[in-house]
Amino acid sequence: MDPRVYEHAEILVDWSARVERGDDVVLSVGPDAHDLAVAVAEKLGERGATLLATYDSSELTRAYLRAHDGEFAADPDYERALYERADVVLRLGGGRNTSAMADVPGETRSAYRRARTGVREARFATRWVSTAHPTRALAQQAGMAYEEYRDFAYDAICRDWEALADEMAHLKTRLDEGSEVRLLAGETDLTMSIEGRTAVNSAASVAYDSHNLPSGEVFTAPAATEGVVVFDIPMTIQGRPVRDVRLEFDGGDVVDHAAEAGEDVIAEILETDAGARRLGELGVGMNRGIDRYTNNILFDEKMAETVHLALGRAYDACLPDGETGNESAVHVDLLLDTGADSRFEIDGEVVAEDGTFVFEE
Repeated sequence: MDPRVYEHAEILVDWSARVERGDDVVLSVGPDAHDLAVAVAEKLGERGATLLATYDSSELTRAYLRAHDGEFAADPDYERALYERADVVLRLGGGRNTSAMADVPGETRSAYRRARTGVREARFATRWVSTAHPTRALAQQAGMAYEEYRDFAYDAICRDWEALADEMAHLKTRLDEGSEVRLLAGETDLTMSIEGRTAVNSAASVAYDSHNLPSGEVFTAPAATEGVVVFDIPMTIQGRPVRDVRLEFDGGDVVDHAAEAGEDVIAEILETDAGARRLGELGVGMNRGIDRYTNNILFDEKMAETVHLALGRAYDACLPDGETGNESAVHVDLLLDTGADSRFEIDGEVVAEDGTFVFEE
């Protein structure tokens, strides 16, 4: 086995999830993430944690959803109880077909997500972390040879996270002290309120309120969004290609939308519930170890010289105690390139221009 698999597992268990002796851990394993799952199981055994492994397959979910009548029971007790009793949930992505869900009707997906809101909230209440084992399917989606993709993935995952956290702290401080963000890039001219919010220094560890490995972003929960944004980085959402999405906001809500490809996907997302028409996240990619687009949101949203905005649910870590942010059954990220002819302003002051932050050498 590639020795970097064990390094990946050690970072996930020790740095990311901070697993301790006696922790009850749910390990969700993708079909082709077997090697990583074995390495993680070994690390969990060394820590004296309790392990329950589950199988996570998009093809299995596809078969279930296509056969179902669409009337889903709300928050099945047995599944919600699993997460309510867990201390840690680790999701090891590694599917065989990244487009396995492409032919599941949008209304079925939406109904399934809505029915599982309580299950999702119970999982989010744990020390959960999502990661991905480099697979041939992900390499193919990225347009890379498998060996090339594997090197890319481990360069993004196996790095000095504490040093990156120190660097990203500069932007977190500026966002925490600010009241309004303005983003300009091409046709994009968007303003968002961040007053009273707390930015998350997403350094791939629950100790930083960060739940992805790899990570390398700073994000917050915006409000009162106004203006136009064009997302020019292509993506695959719900198994379907999406490109050049244009959203217009008024009073915080999406009032108009268009896309060169995948406009029907965006329409389905926006119709999920009222919160799906508002932003739940403003994220700034700062991981310069991720130097290319791979059509995988886990990596792409962390790429330096990009900004991503998410339609739907806001993360509680960004909100004051007792305040409820945007609520939705979805959280869908969309990306735009901010590497050239762009400005990122906080309260009228330029913090980044053409992809470079003022605090960078």
